Amino acid sequence: MYPAELVKPMREDLTKVGFEELHTAQEVDAALAKEGTTLVVVNSVCGCAAANARPGARMSLDNAKKPNHIVTVFAGVDKEAVDAARGYMVPFPPSSPSMALFKDGELVHMLERHHIEGRPAELIADNLKDAYNEHC
Repeated sequence: MYPAELVKPMREDLTKVGFEELHTAQEVDAALAKEGTTLVVVNSVCGCAAANARPGARMSLDNAKKPNHIVTVFAGVDKEAVDAARGYMVPFPPSSPSMALFKDGELVHMLERHHIEGRPAELIADNLKDAYNEHC
């Protein structure tokens, strides 16, 4: 588990633009039970999260259509919440960072680490915007 002070700026990369942090399985369940669309970002301390995932998630919100709810869990910190979120992402294997779009609690779009690592944030944002335009 990573110390809170280490991940604080990494959390704030998303919370400052409106992402809600989830820390427990119950919070994840409640978030995914909400009507409408929900983007879940599995945040991480890795370099690809800093260079690609978090900026891509932020940029994706600059779109006419966007999710009704945006939430995040932090791998290596919020184990219970991450495990619960990943349970909703089956059949995809656990990876971090990753992003999943849900519509009325059903997984409709998934970006795994291999879709994020080595790709520019703009490409990740465009991928998410396409999903928003289709599902939101």
